[in-house]
Order: sequence, then C-alpha cells, then structure tokens
Amino acid sequence: MNQCITRYGGLVWSIARRYVRDRGAAEDVVQETFTDIWKSAKRYDPAIATECTFIGILARRRAIDWVRKQNRQPLFESLPEADPLPHVSDDPSPALACESGDVRKALGLLPEDTRELFTLHFDEGLTHPEIAEKTGTPLGTVKTRLRRGLIELRNHLRRLEGGAQPAPADR
Repeated sequence: MNQCITRYGGLVWSIARRYVRDRGAAEDVVQETFTDIWKSAKRYDPAIATECTFIGILARRRAIDWVRKQNRQPLFESLPEADPLPHVSDDPSPALACESGDVRKALGLLPEDTRELFTLHFDEGLTHPEIAEKTGTPLGTVKTRLRRGLIELRNHLRRLEGGAQPAPADR
C-alpha cells in the first residue's frame, strides 16, 4: 500500500483537488480513495486497464461522490445576533421576588404527603415513576399531587407577595 500511495498519491491528489476545492475535504477524499483501492484491489484486471487508469477512475468516482453528497446537504446560514430582550418593567417578576425563606414557609403549609413528594422530586431528583415505586403510590396520584402542590405553592407565594398571610392548605 505504501508503494501505491508513493506512486499514485500525486495522481489521486490532483483528481481530488480538481473536483473538491476545500483542501481538508480533498485530503479526506484522497484517504477514502486509497481505502477504496485497498478494498477493491482484487477487482483490478490488467486486461481491462492499467493500474494508473484503475486508480484514476476510483479517485474520480470517489471525488464525484463527495461533491454529490455535499450538494445534497442543506445550506446553513448563521443566525443574526439576537438583541437582548427589553425589560417590561423595573419591578422584578413574582418568581424572582420570592426569597428562599418565603418558599420554605409556603412549603411548610403544604400537606405532609405533598412535601414528601416535593423532597423526592426536587431535592433527590427522582422521576415520577421512581417516586411511585419508592412510595408505593400510584403514578397518576404522584403526578396529581405534585401538580396540585405546585399550584398551591404558587398561590401561597402570590399571597405573600401581596402582603397577605398564606392560609393553610386544604387537606
């Protein structure tokens, strides 16, 4: 193979560069061509063509295949730089205004079983099916309790934001 590369490397390189303008891509085509030559060597028949012709044809086919493949690729354009989003108001959103102490206080108002699910999901990172398996609670119930708990938590935090004291959660 080294003799083949030494002898026909220039030929394969010139064919690849004729079809492929990008130098790096042309190097890839040359490498693929010599890999193809290695795999196809048993197909070479000196009665049909010379070694030079056989290798030239393989190189040309490989280069044309590469060009066709590139033409099938969609053209990508860079996205323009995005402008920063304008702030609607100077007041922070309710979600940003919450202090962790407020969140902990509101969590304390949730039913115990909901707090346990929150701990498993948010603190331990368990998925809904993992929580259902660990607690022996049906999956639908886990999802419902987490969703209702989030809604209750949101409502408690909104009441805190408005200055009202949160009411205990309905059980």
